[in-house]
Amino acid sequence: MTPAQPDGSGEHAVDQRGTAPVTLLDPMTFPRGPAMKNRFMLAPLTNSQSHENGVLSDEEAHWLIMRARGGFGVTMTCAAHVQAVGKGFPGQLGVFGDEHIDGLTRLADGITAHGSVGIVQLHHAGMRSPVELIGEAPRCPSADDETGARALDHAEVLGLVDDFVAAAVRCERAGFDGVEIHGAHGYVVAQFLSPEINRRTDEFGGSLENRSRLLVAIVNGIRATCGPEFLLGVRLSPERFGLRLGEMIAVAERLLADQKIDFLDMSLWDVCKEPEEQEFGGRTLMSYFTELDRGAVRLGVAGKIRTPQDAERTLAAGADWVMLGRAAIVHHDFPDRYRADSRFVPVESPVTRAYLASEGLSEAFIDYMAGWKGFVSDEPG
Repeated sequence: MTPAQPDGSGEHAVDQRGTAPVTLLDPMTFPRGPAMKNRFMLAPLTNSQSHENGVLSDEEAHWLIMRARGGFGVTMTCAAHVQAVGKGFPGQLGVFGDEHIDGLTRLADGITAHGSVGIVQLHHAGMRSPVELIGEAPRCPSADDETGARALDHAEVLGLVDDFVAAAVRCERAGFDGVEIHGAHGYVVAQFLSPEINRRTDEFGGSLENRSRLLVAIVNGIRATCGPEFLLGVRLSPERFGLRLGEMIAVAERLLADQKIDFLDMSLWDVCKEPEEQEFGGRTLMSYFTELDRGAVRLGVAGKIRTPQDAERTLAAGADWVMLGRAAIVHHDFPDRYRADSRFVPVESPVTRAYLASEGLSEAFIDYMAGWKGFVSDEPG
């Protein structure tokens, strides 16, 4: 399936629950919780701006609230770790202790004050937790020689479920509208899903049903513990990191059929790319998910959506909403700019450090972005 080519405002896109055409500026409801005022969601972006103990910094609050003020229908935090030993990045936001609630409350208040839905992404890096950050061997479904990770024992797996749920409860107490479970990019939930990484012989390993058990338990736990209007989403990546596309389609189908989540976020790296597995070629990776029966659950995608035209084509191709990453870094007000002029032309990379500072990035965040090839200019001005 090749994305449709809408003219101007995405009028060829059709609402999944009817025949009414939708545009990027239309509001969108979820099965639970508040509606989005438009179809733009800020992607969860690592920024290394908070304190090393996980407490929110002024710099991270400023960066995120600036995006809410710029018109995003949903403002999602970076990956926030649910256990201290699950930390994946320097300066990562934490949700593993009650000491984080004050900062989370300030952040939730700042986001929702601008009419944006506030969501925290819940994360655990698993074997991708650097030893120098956590001070011990990282943890993984099974022992991993390359990273030096040790296998989680059975009680620790159950504790991991409890800690994801406890983190969601903290976010709800802080005033956030919902959470997203990070099940993508080779972090701990994706490690359990991977038949290459997960070699367990208990009920959390072996068959796809068993390898999915951790994710399903976290979803069920959050849904049973948090309020009936608390938004719950899951992020998946359909390939790489030892994942198989056919299996990830099956995982997505189960999540959609169960109707316990409110949105599914597919991280595709490029919404126009074809699958890496040759037997699935000849159509876009995204199309395998937009064709699924999603019931009332909403489906969003991320991957190189950088211009208004990219966003319109993605909506027209069957997504309910779009996630902006780099586009939101260079334009905190991308949705408001689109509202004023749907043909506006975003700035091109590389951009200067001064420009990024004007868009709310701290020096730590700019230094992190400098590691992205061709994104930050070497020029001082």
